[in-house]
Amino acid sequence: MDVVSDWLTDTRTSYDTVAVSYAELVRDLLAESPYERAALALFADFVHAAGGGPVADVGCGSGRVTAHLHGLGVNAFGIDLSPRMIEVARRDHPGLRFQVGSMTDLALAAGSVAGLVAWYSLIHVPDDQVGAVLAQFRRVTRPGGPLLLGFHVGDESRLKTEGYGGHPMKVYVHRRQPARVAAWLRDAGFTVEAQLTVTSAESSLGGIIFARRGA
Repeated sequence: MDVVSDWLTDTRTSYDTVAVSYAELVRDLLAESPYERAALALFADFVHAAGGGPVADVGCGSGRVTAHLHGLGVNAFGIDLSPRMIEVARRDHPGLRFQVGSMTDLALAAGSVAGLVAWYSLIHVPDDQVGAVLAQFRRVTRPGGPLLLGFHVGDESRLKTEGYGGHPMKVYVHRRQPARVAAWLRDAGFTVEAQLTVTSAESSLGGIIFARRGA
């Protein structure tokens, strides 16, 4: 098995295992996170100002951010690597569209989405794969379309062996500095417009970056 398949398999298996308990534990985090809600509202405003269209929530998990964006009038749909997580998302948000897929090879046409959100979903992607993932994000987003990233801030990578109710997991959680993520985005053809760090229910120290796909 190659390195890419290895971390993807571990991530898929881990989130299949914790899907139900994960959904319960994170369900109300946004209600306790005003800065993140403000960031999502601003992203929604950008999508509306550009004429609207479908928006991909990549690494959507149980669909809570997809549903929140839908509540803001965004035509959002979710993609996640874990089939079990997608089942839970469809159960909890039956009126929305969710599909199984990998951010390393998105099954979306070039320029087919008006915007893209990756909300704490790059945290398991190894450093040497981030560029390829961001290239996928650029490919599927229309020129000028907004991108919103959320991630944990720091300088370390830690192997997570259990979580979300004590279930076994095998995923690395990568914490990164905003300047590093912003540099990766620029290398991938995005224009970085704003970045901030926040402490909230979502993360003890979280990073949020707004960017746009270049022409």
